[in-house]
Amino acid sequence: MAESVTVIGGGLAGSECALQLSARGLHVTLVEQRPVASTAAHHTDGFAELVCSNSLKSTRHDSAAGLLKEELAKMGSKLLAFAREAAVPAGGALAVDRKMFSGLVGEAISRDENIEVQRRVQTALPDGPAVIAAGPLCGDELFSAIAEKVGGESLSFYDAAAPIVDAQTLDRSVVFSQSRYDETGRGDYLNCPMDRDEYDAFYDALVDAKRVVSKEFEQSDLFNACQPVEEVARTGRDSLRFGALKPVGLEDPRTGRRPWAAVQLRSENASNTAYNLVGFQTNLTWGEQKRVFRMIPGLENADFFRYGVMHRNSFVDSPRVLDKTFAIPGTGVRLAGQITGTEGYTEAIASGLLAALNTYAELRDLPAVSLPETSAFGSLVSYATNPDTYPYQPMHVNFGLVPPIEGKRMKKRERYQAYADRASCDMDRYLESRRDLFPGEQSGRD
Repeated sequence: MAESVTVIGGGLAGSECALQLSARGLHVTLVEQRPVASTAAHHTDGFAELVCSNSLKSTRHDSAAGLLKEELAKMGSKLLAFAREAAVPAGGALAVDRKMFSGLVGEAISRDENIEVQRRVQTALPDGPAVIAAGPLCGDELFSAIAEKVGGESLSFYDAAAPIVDAQTLDRSVVFSQSRYDETGRGDYLNCPMDRDEYDAFYDALVDAKRVVSKEFEQSDLFNACQPVEEVARTGRDSLRFGALKPVGLEDPRTGRRPWAAVQLRSENASNTAYNLVGFQTNLTWGEQKRVFRMIPGLENADFFRYGVMHRNSFVDSPRVLDKTFAIPGTGVRLAGQITGTEGYTEAIASGLLAALNTYAELRDLPAVSLPETSAFGSLVSYATNPDTYPYQPMHVNFGLVPPIEGKRMKKRERYQAYADRASCDMDRYLESRRDLFPGEQSGRD
């Protein structure tokens, strides 16, 4: 009988981990609590549900997010392949049809003879070998069991999701289709243009609107990349106009000029029947969302398929309580996904892949995975496991984590290109040296 590994959580990290372990001949017991118990953010019981945006961010080679995708493709990521299959137009980003993506993942898991799915709530630390990928909304009992075992400080932050609107209720005489600077020629985004008076009225209503969580947030309570739009607005009247609502690269066809500000809408599915408000994660009450967001030109009669929500996330102090393979020392149990503080969809997929590889390596008495720190993936792992990382806060992959390139000063884009080229070479060399981790033809190459 094949050796068995328990994976807790059927999100991005857990699903990737289960499929990778199965591909290497291991039996997997995949435990998912939904629909027995749900969370404040989930809406379905499907595997790999995307609870915030539907975007996995940039695909550019000279961006850290795009480079990470290239590295995952070389390493044979299952979920990245599904994401590309479920892609919807999003300019230079990889965005997906949520339902299709989750369906592809679920279908792969359900037909995999090596994976046994158990729908139940896990309350205790499982016996190893195991991977806990319970996400940032890990159940209280399980998180308490983890915190008790690691003995470290458990941290938390607030996260938020953006609302989704019905495409048929948009005023297309106002809303226009265009990508910034016409990157693709396809017009992958819809745009709601604002003149100065419209922006000022919207801004005033937004900052005065009622919130679900009434406390004034400390900066440390909010993960920067997912700050509620109203919290960003409070930093200054023009903060949104130079952020999520920046109008650069856009031209309002009604005037032939760049608008004062513009709200962008990104398609939620391949049929373009639903759109989310880009950058509009929010903590406003549902009634206030309907009132304030309908002030956006073109959304005056918008119907909301889903209102924005806000929830509290939990993660562990990884650099001090986990080893370099994300294992709880002496237990045979690893953590993966956002519970480790590696923040972001693609990052969660990456951590699930890493957990699978290190679990497999341990069971086969192979060397642990040691990715080059010059790579996007390796730099994130280094950040999350280096005891010198203090204070530890959730982090997306970014070029600020990679070692600098010595020598002449370079402009930002030139420097990022050099980072990406160096990373590709170093990662290719490492993967070539670790064919023991990739059975059969899956040698880490596209």
